[in-house]
Amino acid sequence: MPQLPDAGYTPTADELASIDAWFAKYDAAAARRDIDKMADVAVFPLNLVSDNAAGEGASAQWDRRQFVETMTHVMGEGSDDITFDSVRTPVFLSSAMVIVFTDSTMTAGDVTQQLRYADVLIKQNGKWVFQTMLQGGWGDNLS
Repeated sequence: MPQLPDAGYTPTADELASIDAWFAKYDAAAARRDIDKMADVAVFPLNLVSDNAAGEGASAQWDRRQFVETMTHVMGEGSDDITFDSVRTPVFLSSAMVIVFTDSTMTAGDVTQQLRYADVLIKQNGKWVFQTMLQGGWGDNLS
């Protein structure tokens, strides 16, 4: 078996802080249901990986319009803010690529839901943007 090179990357404290800041901004927009602001920190086409109600894997690429329409439908247009209590584990592949695993409790009004998902963020023009969303249960919305 060939010997693989050491491909590990150790992020700096500033890089870790920049991921925390990105998610703080994204979560604040999500809490207000400000879908356009959420789209502002993405790069399109956006890759989505999920599964559907039949238990089959699903994937799609969305443009900004599809993202805004679907997220508006999924998140609703209620007046209650959404809160997130999240634990995130970033895994840096390089200084410009990171996969972030998230375990989160989302509360909207009286409804609380446990979420587990991952996002792939890339750095463009010195700023993080998300390029891929991975989460179970979205497959039926990936048309």
